[in-house]
Amino acid sequence: MKQFTLEYDLSLDMNPVSGVLIFSEDGTIRAEENGEVKFSFPAKDITEAKVQAGVGCGLIFASYNHPPKKRGEGDASPSGGVGGCAPKVLSRFSMSGLKQAGEFCKIVNFYINEGVAAFPDEAEKAVCEKCGRPMIDEISVCIFCYSKFSVIKRALGFLRPYAKTIVASRVLDMFSLIAFLAPPIILQQLIDRHLQPYGGIPFGTWGQILVFAGVMLFSRVFCEAITIFAARLYNRTTISVFADMRAAAYEKLQSHSMTLFAKRTPGDLIRRIMDDTDVVGEFLNDLSRWVLEMLTIFTIAAVILFFAEWRLALLIIVPVPIVAFVLWAFQKILYARFERQWRRSSRVSSILHDIIRGIRTVKSFGNEKREIEKYAKANRDLATIRTDNEVLWGTMFPSMGFLIGIGEFLILFVGGWMVINGHITIGVMVLFNMYLWAIYEPLRWLVNVPRWLSEATTSMVKVFELLDDESEIKETKNPKNVPITGKVAYENVHFGYKSYEPVLKGINLEIQSGEMIGIVGKSGVGKSTLINLAMRLYDPNNGRIAINETNIRDMSPDHLHENTGVVFQDSFLFAGTFFENIAYGKHGATLEEVIAAAQTANAHDFITQSPDGYSTLIGEGGQSLSGGERQRLSIARAIIKNPDLLIMDEATSSLDVETEATIQESLSRITEGRTTIAIAHRLSTLRNADRLVVLDEGGVAEAGTHAELLKKKGIYFDLVMAQRKSSRDEEKATA
Repeated sequence: MKQFTLEYDLSLDMNPVSGVLIFSEDGTIRAEENGEVKFSFPAKDITEAKVQAGVGCGLIFASYNHPPKKRGEGDASPSGGVGGCAPKVLSRFSMSGLKQAGEFCKIVNFYINEGVAAFPDEAEKAVCEKCGRPMIDEISVCIFCYSKFSVIKRALGFLRPYAKTIVASRVLDMFSLIAFLAPPIILQQLIDRHLQPYGGIPFGTWGQILVFAGVMLFSRVFCEAITIFAARLYNRTTISVFADMRAAAYEKLQSHSMTLFAKRTPGDLIRRIMDDTDVVGEFLNDLSRWVLEMLTIFTIAAVILFFAEWRLALLIIVPVPIVAFVLWAFQKILYARFERQWRRSSRVSSILHDIIRGIRTVKSFGNEKREIEKYAKANRDLATIRTDNEVLWGTMFPSMGFLIGIGEFLILFVGGWMVINGHITIGVMVLFNMYLWAIYEPLRWLVNVPRWLSEATTSMVKVFELLDDESEIKETKNPKNVPITGKVAYENVHFGYKSYEPVLKGINLEIQSGEMIGIVGKSGVGKSTLINLAMRLYDPNNGRIAINETNIRDMSPDHLHENTGVVFQDSFLFAGTFFENIAYGKHGATLEEVIAAAQTANAHDFITQSPDGYSTLIGEGGQSLSGGERQRLSIARAIIKNPDLLIMDEATSSLDVETEATIQESLSRITEGRTTIAIAHRLSTLRNADRLVVLDEGGVAEAGTHAELLKKKGIYFDLVMAQRKSSRDEEKATA
C-alpha cells in the first residue's frame, strides 16, 4: 500500500522523539512514536490540514468534523475549530522538516477534496534519514552517507572499453619506474665496491666508473623514453573517456522528459555535463595512474631497503601509521568543509548564469547595482569558506610534512651512527637517503587524497544521478505509429506537475481532423499544459490522449514529434543562419523547401533583404531581429515539414497590431485543412476558429463558436468584454 511518511523529532510536549506521521493510500492518518501507534483515524474526518512555522519548531494542525477515535494530545487553542471542535496538533518537528510537512498537508487536503490519494513518485527529502544533515538541493543523496567505494567502482566502468590500452600504458610505466629506481642501487655498488676500500682493493679503475655512469645514463634515458610513449598512449585514452562521459550525460539529457528541466536549473545541468564530468575524468586519470605508480614506487623501494638494512627501514616506516591516523581523524572535518565550499560555489555559478541569461531584464529595470551586490555577497561567502579551508589545509599539510620528515631525521641520525660504528657502509647510507623520496612521496600524495576524493566523489554522484534519472516518458517496445491526420481526443485527462496539485481535472475534448480549435481562459488555467500533453512533453496522471483512436503512449515519441509543428510565444532561435534555423524543422531540408516555408510564413522578403540572404548569421536567440521577424521564422520552421498537427501557443500575443495582421495572414494559409490547436491572448485572433474551448478551474467550462459563446454570456463573454474595455482604455490614454 502506498503511503507518504513525515518524520518528526519532537513530541507534543517538546521532548525529543523518533516519530512518523503517515498518510496511507486507504485514506488513514497514523502517528507512531518509537514503534508505538499514538493515534489513527480516517482523513475524511478532517476538513483541512495546515502547517505552521513556530518559534524553533513547526506544527501540523488538523480541523475535524468530529474527534478521531484516538485523540492526539495538545490542543492548539481552546476554540476556533470547525463545528465547535478545536484544531488539534498532529505533530511537532524541528524546522528542517518544514518543507516535508507542507507536502504532507497538500496530499491530505487533496484527498479530502477529491477523494483520491495521490503521492509523489519519490518524496523529496529535506534531511538525510541516516545522519540527519540537511540535503543539498541539487543532489538527492547525502554526500556524507553514500558509498564512495560503489561510485568509484562505477566510475571505473568508463575505463572498461579502453582496458587494453590502459593496461599496456601501465605496464610500460612499470618498466619506466624500475629503470628510474635502478640508479641508487648502482651508485651504492659504485661507492662500496669501487670508490672506497673494499675486499682489499683500495679504489676502482676509471673504466669501471665509466661503466657504472653509462649504465645510470642508459637507465635514465630508457626511463624517460618509455614515460613519454606511455603518457602519449594514456592521454589519448583519457581524452576519449572524458568525451564518452559528456556524450552519455548529454544523450541522457536529450532523452529525458520536461520534468527534469522543471526540477533542475540550466546552470546546474551545464555544470554536471561540463564541470563535473571533467572532475570525474581527472579523477579516473589520477586514480589509474598515480595510485598504481605511488604504490609501485613505495613497494619496490621498501623491499630494497628492507633487504639492505631492515632496522633502518623500520625507522622510515614509523611516521606511516601516525599520518594514516591523522588523515582518518580529519576526514569527516574535511568532507564537511568542502561540502560547504561546494554549496557556495554552486550558488555563485547559479547567480552568474541567471544574470547573464537575464541581462536585458537586469538593465531594463536598472538593477545592475542590486545584481552586483548579490553576486558580491555570494562571492564573499565563497571566498570566506575557501579561505577557512585553505588555512586549515595550509596548517594540516605542513604538519603532515613535518611528521613525514621525522623519518628523514631518524635516518640521518641513526644511519650516521651505524656508519661510524661500522654496522653499514657509506653506500647503504646513500642508498637510504636516495630512496627516502620513494617512501615519503607516496605519503605526501596520500595527504591530498581526502580533499581530492571529496571533490571527485561529489561530482561522481551528480553525474550518476543525471544518468540514473529515468524519464517519465516511456517508449513502448512495439509502437503503433498511425498517421497523425485523424481526430485528437482527450478522455478524462487529469494532470498536475505534482499529482496532488492538479492543473487539469477530467478534461474531455474531441478535435476532428482538419478542425481548428482555439483554447482560451484566464492565466494559469492550464492552456499551455493542455498542448504540452498533446505533444507528449508530459504524460497525464489519469486518462488518455488519443490520435486516430490510438493512445499517444503507444506511439513512438519521434513519430509524434515529426508529424507535429509547434509555434511558441517565445520563439527561440539558434546561433546560425536563417537557413539553418528554418531547416531545423526538417532533417535534410533543401534550399527550395526552406524558401517555400519562408514565403508561406511571410519571412522571405526580410530574409532576402539581409546582407547574405539565407546565409546571414543571426546570432543566438535572434536578438538582432524584431519580435515579428523571429515569430515568422518560428512559423516557417514549424511548417517546413508539412505537419499533420499544428500547435500554436500564444503565437502573436507579444506583437503589435500591424505585425500580428501580417502573421495572421500567413497563419490562415497554413492552418487551412490542417488539424490545429491554438492558444491566443488576444481573443479576436481566434474568431475564425471552428470552435473555441474555454478552460476554467481545471476543466472545460464552455465550448462553441465565437458567436455562440458570446450569446451564452458566460466566461468567454466576460473575457471578451474585459479585453474590449482594456482596449478602449488604452485608446483613451494614447489619445
